[in-house]
Amino acid sequence: MTAAAGAALERARMLAAGGRLAEAERAFRELAASTTLREEALQALADLYEQGGRDNAAADVWLQLADRAPDRLYYCARLAGVLERLGRSDDAIARYQRLLARQPGLANAQFNVALLYRKNKRYAEAVAAYEEALKLGIDGREEVYSNLGVLYSEMRRAEDALAMFRRSLECRPDYVPALFNLAGLLEEQGERAQAIVLYERILAADARHWESLSRLAYARRFTRADDPLLETLRRAVHAAAGDPPGCEALYFALGKALDDLGQYDEAFAAYRSANEFGRRRNPSYDRRAVESAFDTLIDGFTGDWLRRASTGLEAGPIFICGMLRSGSTLIEQILASHPAVTVGGELDFLPWLIQRDLLPYPQRAVAAGSTELGALGNRYLKLVESVFPGAAQFTDKRPDNFLHLGLIKAVFPRARIVYTRRSAPDNCLSIYFQQLGGNLNYATDLANIAHYYREHERLMRHWFDVLGEGIHTVDYDELVRAPEAVLRGLLSFLGLEWDDRCLNFDRASASVKTASVWQVREPLHRRSSGRWRAYERHLGMVAPAGQPW
Repeated sequence: MTAAAGAALERARMLAAGGRLAEAERAFRELAASTTLREEALQALADLYEQGGRDNAAADVWLQLADRAPDRLYYCARLAGVLERLGRSDDAIARYQRLLARQPGLANAQFNVALLYRKNKRYAEAVAAYEEALKLGIDGREEVYSNLGVLYSEMRRAEDALAMFRRSLECRPDYVPALFNLAGLLEEQGERAQAIVLYERILAADARHWESLSRLAYARRFTRADDPLLETLRRAVHAAAGDPPGCEALYFALGKALDDLGQYDEAFAAYRSANEFGRRRNPSYDRRAVESAFDTLIDGFTGDWLRRASTGLEAGPIFICGMLRSGSTLIEQILASHPAVTVGGELDFLPWLIQRDLLPYPQRAVAAGSTELGALGNRYLKLVESVFPGAAQFTDKRPDNFLHLGLIKAVFPRARIVYTRRSAPDNCLSIYFQQLGGNLNYATDLANIAHYYREHERLMRHWFDVLGEGIHTVDYDELVRAPEAVLRGLLSFLGLEWDDRCLNFDRASASVKTASVWQVREPLHRRSSGRWRAYERHLGMVAPAGQPW
């Protein structure tokens, strides 16, 4: 590189840093035309496009570089990252496969493609790629084993996941991701004491690991106001200032602790602070946009459409859905006690397939014919088979599948849909009191939660009109009052014989992968029914005067 060429490249970079993007783009393009600076200028141009959100243009440039230097992992990785953001995951994977065909000994490429395989539900290939990376002697083996543990957990292979987390810790006993993931898996398995030991071990090494401190609070039940952990939480919310995610988690944990102790006004104040931090993570809740989206679902998925689009698939999955925190996890845990049922948990297969194959949704789904929807259903069943081989009857307990009941019934005419509902004030308050991930921007404001709840009710009225007896409702409050009668009705709807073990569901060994991990391991009780009354003075903003729930 000549001095003049280097100076020109530096000037172009300064134009980009100064926000003069069009001028910088022209300068990089001119430099890329020269033989001496082509590679450096193209890299800078691709970076410029990515920073400006122009991923299609960036992909074109990274493709040029990857094709010019097909053995360079860096170019392959940058190109794959852009392709994935563009929704072209198969192309991203293909680039790694092309690289590995030329350079099979690149352990880091095996690691990278394993991540893509996992995101795209290609579980067996992900496992094979991670194992190959280990055989090739990849650095940081503890991370690979920990990632394998997460993968096996997603595949519902808990014993293999436990083994991988422990292998990770054999490589590096203080590796926090493995310790934290192992503790979470032990919680899912109901091993409370072991999980607590691990959270305490993490905190002994790093007292500011706020996630572990929060999980420790959820794994404990507070019975004394002088519990040292309560004071630790109070100090931590101040120590975490400047760390919004940490503050959010800690305030939720503090709210839980104070709720355990019956200090309801203080608990509500903590939950309010937690949700103030939570609102920063998401865009503002747009009520009109939500109403319009629900209108589109109602207008598109009609009875006439369902009759035209219905496939001939014979599979009859059990879909359990409803508002978040409405009792869906409890119902699935009860069904886990029945020997004829395989518990799936919160499967993300259907939403993932919608994102991959049916955008824009629901317009694309409404325009699809029975053949295309049947192919989608077979892809769903193939994913289920990869995780639950041979399962005759399985549950898919993803609450927000209530949005897709029309599509579900078209794809699987024999699907059994269990809708869980709960009294509105209890349901809304429980959402407000729970830290929820994802783009749930309604969940951090009680009035917005109430609005979403009412919109969900409006949509459910439509589904009942269209699907009729294809939906069975389980009311949480009725369940805790008369469990056997409610469960007999549920099992009858599902075509299952009565089994007394369903009344002793808290003894089941099924894994629980939701925020209700500890609640559903208790026997049925009425403590959560009417819980809102303890917070009644704080709920005036939710139901306007004269408007019942």
